[in-house]
Amino acid sequence: MTETLPKPAMERSGRFARLWGSDIAWSYRRSPVTIVASIVVAILIVAAVFAPWITPQNPFNPAGLNLMDGFTPPMTANEFSGNFFVLGTDDQGRDMYSAILYGARISLFVGVMAVLFAAVLGVTLGLLAGYRGGWLDTVIMRIADVQLSFPAILIALMIFGIARGFIPPGSRDQMAVWVLIISIGLSDWVQYARTVRGATFVEMRKDYVQAARLIGVRPLKIMFRHVLPNVMGPVLVIATIGLALAIIAEATLSYLGVGVPVTSPSLGTLIRIGQDFLFSGEWWIILFPAVTLLALALSVNLLGDWLRDALNPKLR
Repeated sequence: MTETLPKPAMERSGRFARLWGSDIAWSYRRSPVTIVASIVVAILIVAAVFAPWITPQNPFNPAGLNLMDGFTPPMTANEFSGNFFVLGTDDQGRDMYSAILYGARISLFVGVMAVLFAAVLGVTLGLLAGYRGGWLDTVIMRIADVQLSFPAILIALMIFGIARGFIPPGSRDQMAVWVLIISIGLSDWVQYARTVRGATFVEMRKDYVQAARLIGVRPLKIMFRHVLPNVMGPVLVIATIGLALAIIAEATLSYLGVGVPVTSPSLGTLIRIGQDFLFSGEWWIILFPAVTLLALALSVNLLGDWLRDALNPKLR
Protein backbone atom coordinates (compact mmCIF):
# COMPACT_ATOMS: atom_id res chain seq x y z
CA MET A 1 0.00 0.00 0.00
CA THR A 2 1.57 3.25 -1.12
CA GLU A 3 1.80 6.16 1.27
CA THR A 4 0.41 9.43 -0.06
CA LEU A 5 1.65 12.85 0.96
CA PRO A 6 -0.71 15.24 2.79
CA LYS A 7 -2.45 17.69 0.51
CA PRO A 8 -0.46 20.81 1.65
CA ALA A 9 2.81 18.92 1.11
CA MET A 10 1.66 17.81 -2.34
CA GLU A 11 0.74 21.40 -3.22
CA ARG A 12 4.14 22.67 -2.07
CA SER A 13 5.87 19.92 -4.02
CA GLY A 14 3.85 20.79 -7.12
CA ARG A 15 4.67 24.48 -6.83
CA PHE A 16 8.37 23.72 -6.41
CA ALA A 17 8.29 21.41 -9.45
CA ARG A 18 6.62 24.11 -11.56
CA LEU A 19 9.14 26.71 -10.36
CA TRP A 20 12.10 24.42 -11.01
CA GLY A 21 10.82 23.66 -14.49
CA SER A 22 10.05 27.26 -15.43
CA ASP A 23 11.89 29.14 -18.16
CA ILE A 24 13.61 31.43 -15.64
CA ALA A 25 14.92 28.51 -13.56
CA TRP A 26 16.12 26.77 -16.73
CA SER A 27 17.90 29.94 -17.83
CA TYR A 28 19.51 30.29 -14.39
CA ARG A 29 20.78 26.71 -14.39
CA ARG A 30 22.26 27.15 -17.86
CA SER A 31 24.29 30.25 -16.89
CA PRO A 32 27.41 29.51 -14.80
CA VAL A 33 28.28 33.22 -14.67
CA THR A 34 24.90 34.01 -13.14
CA ILE A 35 25.26 31.24 -10.57
CA VAL A 36 28.68 32.52 -9.51
CA ALA A 37 27.41 36.11 -9.39
CA SER A 38 24.43 35.13 -7.24
CA ILE A 39 26.72 33.22 -4.86
CA VAL A 40 29.03 36.25 -4.52
CA VAL A 41 26.08 38.57 -3.85
CA ALA A 42 24.58 36.15 -1.33
CA ILE A 43 27.90 35.79 0.54
CA LEU A 44 28.42 39.56 0.71
CA ILE A 45 24.84 40.22 1.85
CA VAL A 46 24.93 37.51 4.53
CA ALA A 47 28.36 38.66 5.74
CA ALA A 48 27.22 42.27 5.90
CA VAL A 49 23.98 41.44 7.74
CA PHE A 50 25.75 39.27 10.32
CA ALA A 51 28.82 41.52 10.60
CA PRO A 52 28.37 42.18 14.35
CA TRP A 53 28.61 38.43 15.02
CA ILE A 54 31.41 37.42 12.64
CA THR A 55 33.86 40.31 13.02
CA PRO A 56 36.47 40.63 15.79
CA GLN A 57 35.72 44.31 16.52
CA ASN A 58 33.25 47.11 15.92
CA PRO A 59 35.24 49.56 13.77
CA PHE A 60 32.67 52.30 14.44
CA ASN A 61 33.32 52.24 18.19
CA PRO A 62 36.33 54.49 18.98
CA ALA A 63 36.64 52.96 22.45
CA GLY A 64 37.45 49.57 20.94
CA LEU A 65 40.27 50.85 18.70
CA ASN A 66 43.96 50.84 19.52
CA LEU A 67 46.17 53.33 17.67
CA MET A 68 49.14 51.04 18.30
CA ASP A 69 47.52 48.57 15.87
CA GLY A 70 47.60 51.12 13.04
CA PHE A 71 49.14 50.27 9.66
CA THR A 72 49.46 46.54 10.39
CA PRO A 73 49.98 44.66 7.07
CA PRO A 74 47.64 41.79 6.08
CA MET A 75 48.23 38.34 7.58
CA THR A 76 50.55 39.86 10.16
CA ALA A 77 50.59 40.22 13.94
CA ASN A 78 51.15 43.75 15.23
CA GLU A 79 54.60 44.09 16.74
CA PHE A 80 53.35 46.13 19.70
CA SER A 81 50.04 44.53 20.70
CA GLY A 82 50.53 41.08 19.18
CA ASN A 83 47.04 41.18 17.61
CA PHE A 84 46.72 39.33 14.31
CA PHE A 85 44.79 40.91 11.42
CA VAL A 86 43.80 38.96 8.31
CA LEU A 87 43.37 42.03 6.06
CA GLY A 88 45.52 44.43 8.07
CA THR A 89 44.50 47.70 9.71
CA ASP A 90 44.15 51.35 8.71
CA ASP A 91 45.68 54.46 10.29
CA GLN A 92 43.19 54.35 13.20
CA GLY A 93 43.90 50.74 14.05
CA ARG A 94 40.62 49.55 12.55
CA ASP A 95 40.56 45.94 11.43
CA MET A 96 40.01 46.16 7.65
CA TYR A 97 38.02 42.92 7.60
CA SER A 98 35.57 44.35 10.15
CA ALA A 99 35.51 47.77 8.50
CA ILE A 100 34.72 46.28 5.07
CA LEU A 101 31.78 44.22 6.35
CA TYR A 102 30.38 47.11 8.36
CA GLY A 103 30.94 49.43 5.40
CA ALA A 104 29.19 46.97 3.08
CA ARG A 105 26.15 47.09 5.40
CA ILE A 106 25.88 50.84 4.88
CA SER A 107 26.50 50.64 1.14
CA LEU A 108 23.88 47.90 0.70
CA PHE A 109 21.35 49.70 2.91
CA VAL A 110 21.77 52.96 1.02
CA GLY A 111 21.61 51.18 -2.35
CA VAL A 112 18.50 49.14 -1.55
CA MET A 113 16.59 52.03 0.04
CA ALA A 114 17.55 54.41 -2.79
CA VAL A 115 16.34 51.91 -5.39
CA LEU A 116 13.05 51.38 -3.51
CA PHE A 117 12.52 55.14 -3.24
CA ALA A 118 13.35 55.74 -6.90
CA ALA A 119 11.17 52.80 -8.02
CA VAL A 120 8.13 53.87 -5.99
CA LEU A 121 8.41 57.48 -7.17
CA GLY A 122 9.17 56.62 -10.80
CA VAL A 123 6.51 53.89 -11.13
CA THR A 124 3.85 56.13 -9.60
CA LEU A 125 4.67 59.05 -11.87
CA GLY A 126 4.94 56.75 -14.89
CA LEU A 127 1.52 55.23 -14.21
CA LEU A 128 -0.04 58.68 -13.81
CA ALA A 129 1.60 59.98 -16.98
CA GLY A 130 0.62 56.93 -19.03
CA TYR A 131 -2.93 56.64 -17.71
CA ARG A 132 -3.93 60.30 -17.54
CA GLY A 133 -1.93 61.64 -20.46
CA GLY A 134 -2.54 65.26 -21.47
CA TRP A 135 -0.88 68.08 -19.58
CA LEU A 136 0.13 65.85 -16.66
CA ASP A 137 2.05 63.55 -19.00
CA THR A 138 3.70 66.56 -20.64
CA VAL A 139 4.81 68.10 -17.33
CA ILE A 140 6.23 64.83 -15.93
CA MET A 141 8.07 63.93 -19.11
CA ARG A 142 9.54 67.42 -19.56
CA ILE A 143 10.89 67.30 -16.01
CA ALA A 144 12.35 63.89 -16.82
CA ASP A 145 13.93 65.22 -20.03
CA VAL A 146 15.54 68.13 -18.18
CA GLN A 147 16.93 65.78 -15.53
CA LEU A 148 18.30 63.39 -18.16
CA SER A 149 20.35 66.24 -19.62
CA PHE A 150 22.54 66.24 -16.49
CA PRO A 151 24.69 63.39 -15.13
CA ALA A 152 22.97 61.56 -12.29
CA ILE A 153 25.91 62.13 -9.93
CA LEU A 154 25.63 65.91 -10.39
CA ILE A 155 21.90 65.77 -9.63
CA ALA A 156 22.65 63.75 -6.49
CA LEU A 157 25.37 66.23 -5.44
CA MET A 158 23.02 69.17 -5.90
CA ILE A 159 20.16 67.54 -3.99
CA PHE A 160 22.54 66.43 -1.23
CA GLY A 161 23.89 69.97 -0.83
CA ILE A 162 20.44 71.56 -0.79
CA ALA A 163 19.08 69.03 1.71
CA ARG A 164 22.01 69.48 4.08
CA GLY A 165 21.38 73.22 4.04
CA PHE A 166 18.02 72.67 5.73
CA ILE A 167 19.40 70.32 8.43
CA PRO A 168 20.85 71.77 11.66
CA PRO A 169 24.64 71.26 11.83
CA GLY A 170 24.34 69.08 14.94
CA SER A 171 22.07 66.59 13.14
CA ARG A 172 23.87 66.34 9.81
CA ASP A 173 25.91 63.24 10.65
CA GLN A 174 22.82 61.41 11.95
CA MET A 175 20.78 62.35 8.87
CA ALA A 176 23.58 61.88 6.33
CA VAL A 177 22.52 58.35 5.32
CA TRP A 178 18.87 59.34 4.75
CA VAL A 179 19.87 62.47 2.84
CA LEU A 180 22.09 60.28 0.70
CA ILE A 181 19.21 57.86 0.02
CA ILE A 182 16.89 60.68 -1.02
CA SER A 183 19.57 62.27 -3.20
CA ILE A 184 20.35 59.06 -5.10
CA GLY A 185 16.66 58.15 -5.35
CA LEU A 186 15.68 61.53 -6.79
CA SER A 187 18.47 61.25 -9.36
CA ASP A 188 17.36 57.79 -10.59
CA TRP A 189 13.54 57.89 -10.80
CA VAL A 190 13.43 58.97 -14.46
CA GLN A 191 14.22 55.58 -16.02
CA TYR A 192 11.42 53.93 -14.03
CA ALA A 193 8.92 56.63 -15.02
CA ARG A 194 9.72 56.51 -18.73
CA THR A 195 9.65 52.71 -18.87
CA VAL A 196 6.36 52.41 -16.96
CA ARG A 197 4.79 55.22 -19.00
CA GLY A 198 5.52 53.42 -22.27
CA ALA A 199 4.27 50.08 -20.92
CA THR A 200 1.14 51.75 -19.55
CA PHE A 201 0.32 53.18 -22.98
CA VAL A 202 0.41 49.63 -24.36
CA GLU A 203 -1.74 48.21 -21.55
CA MET A 204 -4.31 50.99 -21.88
CA ARG A 205 -5.26 49.74 -25.34
CA LYS A 206 -6.04 46.23 -24.15
CA ASP A 207 -9.53 44.90 -23.62
CA TYR A 208 -9.32 44.27 -19.88
CA VAL A 209 -8.64 47.95 -19.18
CA GLN A 210 -11.48 49.07 -21.41
CA ALA A 211 -13.80 46.57 -19.72
CA ALA A 212 -12.80 47.82 -16.28
CA ARG A 213 -13.55 51.39 -17.36
CA LEU A 214 -16.94 50.41 -18.73
CA ILE A 215 -18.08 48.77 -15.50
CA GLY A 216 -17.02 51.82 -13.49
CA VAL A 217 -13.82 50.68 -11.78
CA ARG A 218 -12.01 53.64 -10.23
CA PRO A 219 -8.90 54.87 -12.09
CA LEU A 220 -6.57 54.31 -9.13
CA LYS A 221 -7.77 50.72 -8.84
CA ILE A 222 -7.24 50.16 -12.55
CA MET A 223 -3.72 51.60 -12.39
CA PHE A 224 -2.44 49.80 -9.32
CA ARG A 225 -4.41 46.54 -9.38
CA HIS A 226 -4.70 45.81 -13.10
CA VAL A 227 -2.05 47.78 -15.01
CA LEU A 228 0.81 47.77 -12.48
CA PRO A 229 1.28 43.95 -12.26
CA ASN A 230 1.60 43.80 -16.05
CA VAL A 231 4.37 46.42 -16.23
CA MET A 232 6.50 45.12 -13.34
CA GLY A 233 8.77 42.90 -15.48
CA PRO A 234 10.89 45.77 -16.87
CA VAL A 235 10.81 47.49 -13.47
CA LEU A 236 12.44 44.46 -11.80
CA VAL A 237 15.22 44.47 -14.38
CA ILE A 238 15.83 48.21 -13.96
CA ALA A 239 15.79 47.87 -10.18
CA THR A 240 18.38 45.07 -10.24
CA ILE A 241 20.76 47.02 -12.46
CA GLY A 242 19.88 50.21 -10.58
CA LEU A 243 21.01 48.62 -7.32
CA ALA A 244 24.56 48.33 -8.66
CA LEU A 245 24.42 51.91 -9.92
CA ALA A 246 23.08 53.14 -6.58
CA ILE A 247 25.89 51.37 -4.69
CA ILE A 248 28.45 52.94 -7.04
CA ALA A 249 26.77 56.36 -6.66
CA GLU A 250 26.95 56.08 -2.88
CA ALA A 251 30.61 55.08 -3.08
CA THR A 252 31.32 58.00 -5.43
CA LEU A 253 29.62 60.55 -3.17
CA SER A 254 31.35 59.14 -0.09
CA TYR A 255 34.67 59.16 -1.96
CA LEU A 256 34.11 62.84 -2.74
CA GLY A 257 33.52 63.51 0.95
CA VAL A 258 29.79 64.33 0.73
CA GLY A 259 28.39 60.94 1.73
CA VAL A 260 28.28 59.12 5.03
CA PRO A 261 30.46 60.50 7.86
CA VAL A 262 33.97 59.21 8.50
CA THR A 263 32.86 57.86 11.88
CA SER A 264 30.57 55.36 10.09
CA PRO A 265 32.45 54.68 6.86
CA SER A 266 30.93 52.95 3.86
CA LEU A 267 32.97 51.25 1.16
CA GLY A 268 33.37 54.56 -0.65
CA THR A 269 34.63 56.28 2.50
CA LEU A 270 37.10 53.47 3.13
CA ILE A 271 38.44 53.86 -0.42
CA ARG A 272 38.84 57.61 0.10
CA ILE A 273 40.71 57.00 3.36
CA GLY A 274 42.92 54.40 1.70
CA GLN A 275 43.87 56.75 -1.12
CA ASP A 276 45.73 58.98 1.35
CA PHE A 277 48.10 56.12 2.15
CA LEU A 278 48.39 54.46 -1.26
CA PHE A 279 51.74 56.01 -2.18
CA SER A 280 53.21 55.57 1.30
CA GLY A 281 53.14 51.79 1.00
CA GLU A 282 49.93 50.90 2.89
CA TRP A 283 48.27 49.51 -0.26
CA TRP A 284 45.88 47.19 1.58
CA ILE A 285 43.85 50.06 3.03
CA ILE A 286 42.46 50.91 -0.41
CA LEU A 287 42.79 47.55 -2.19
CA PHE A 288 40.44 45.38 -0.14
CA PRO A 289 37.51 47.87 0.03
CA ALA A 290 37.91 48.53 -3.71
CA VAL A 291 37.90 44.82 -4.55
CA THR A 292 34.80 44.29 -2.38
CA LEU A 293 32.98 47.17 -4.09
CA LEU A 294 33.99 45.86 -7.52
CA ALA A 295 32.83 42.32 -6.72
CA LEU A 296 29.49 43.55 -5.35
CA ALA A 297 28.70 45.95 -8.20
CA LEU A 298 29.86 43.55 -10.93
CA SER A 299 27.89 40.62 -9.50
CA VAL A 300 24.69 42.65 -9.18
CA ASN A 301 25.15 43.93 -12.75
CA LEU A 302 25.58 40.38 -14.05
CA LEU A 303 22.39 39.32 -12.25
CA GLY A 304 20.57 42.27 -13.81
CA ASP A 305 21.79 41.32 -17.29
CA TRP A 306 20.65 37.74 -16.79
CA LEU A 307 17.24 38.83 -15.48
CA ARG A 308 16.77 41.14 -18.47
CA ASP A 309 17.44 38.28 -20.88
CA ALA A 310 15.40 35.75 -18.87
CA LEU A 311 12.31 38.00 -18.88
CA ASN A 312 12.60 38.81 -22.58
CA PRO A 313 10.17 36.52 -24.45
CA LYS A 314 11.99 37.11 -27.73
CA LEU A 315 15.08 35.33 -26.37
CA ARG A 316 13.28 32.19 -25.16
